[in-house]
Amino acid sequence: MRNLLAKNFGRNLPFLILSNKLPKGQVYKEYSDGRIEIQEISSAGKKIKVKVLKTLAVKEADLVRIEYGLF
Repeated sequence: MRNLLAKNFGRNLPFLILSNKLPKGQVYKEYSDGRIEIQEISSAGKKIKVKVLKTLAVKEADLVRIEYGLF
């Protein structure tokens, strides 16, 4: 998984983390600057809508990385 993370960051893309612990339609996205956001993703017809719900604090982000083996 770390290889995919590095590959995404090398292409200036965020890394998507799917979690059963988040409500349906919500995901974590980690960015190369170290921030992790909780985002809500929904679709309306052919359009996909993304809403940032929360930017995790450093300690919260570290816990997510540990839980998903991203350290």
